[in-house]
Amino acid sequence: MEYNVNINGIEVNAKYSDENIRDIFVPVLEKAKNLYEKNEKRVVVLLAAPPGSGKSTLLSFLKYLSETNEELMPITTIGMDGFHRYQDYLISHSLTRDGKEYKMVEVKGCPETFDLEKLTERLKRISNGENIGWPEYNRMTHNPEEDAILVDGNIVFLEGNYLLLNRKGWKDLKKYADFTISIKASESLLKGRLVDRKVKSGTTLDNAKKFVEFSDMYNVRTCLTESVDADVELEILDDGSYDFYKELEKNADIK
Repeated sequence: MEYNVNINGIEVNAKYSDENIRDIFVPVLEKAKNLYEKNEKRVVVLLAAPPGSGKSTLLSFLKYLSETNEELMPITTIGMDGFHRYQDYLISHSLTRDGKEYKMVEVKGCPETFDLEKLTERLKRISNGENIGWPEYNRMTHNPEEDAILVDGNIVFLEGNYLLLNRKGWKDLKKYADFTISIKASESLLKGRLVDRKVKSGTTLDNAKKFVEFSDMYNVRTCLTESVDADVELEILDDGSYDFYKELEKNADIK
């Protein structure tokens, strides 16, 4: 199935196989619905995946499926990008990476450049069933736009790079979720996608390659090597399709 959507100002033409829709995506949405009907409380799902994995596009597609299939429940979709720290903070603060000091604005997108305390507080309130505002990242101002979305749905999917990161503070996010999903892919596949995305945003190919290698791939490796296991683990194959990452028994609860 072809799916066309605008993600952060870039037109994305995605294609999802009937097999993936039938065997993975719909069962995930059915699981969320069943959890809601069983517990009669809001269901929160964390979708963690590295940069370039297409998680925003996939979440948009899951929302589309949930709204067009009468056997499913509509989902609310949100992201963690709205918890980027403000530019003024990033410009005035530094961090050390591989023995070298950088202004945070130079490595924007790594875990340290997000407001984890604020993200945790908002996620906890959503998990408790509160209807609250949720920030979105504004790519024009390079700052969060507070309360851009009202989260008031019964099933909420939150996507982000570091939602399952095995670091202090980050690993606590999982306890506010009813179930978790992770997506993995080869570094070469992700790098190609990231360079292509950067070029489409107006950057030259040479500059895109330099930026991706310095910034994005560092974050890719952080996600791939430092994340804890999810309830459902998926892998993007070289042809762009999805498969279960580990043994089927690991993912049997959505089969």
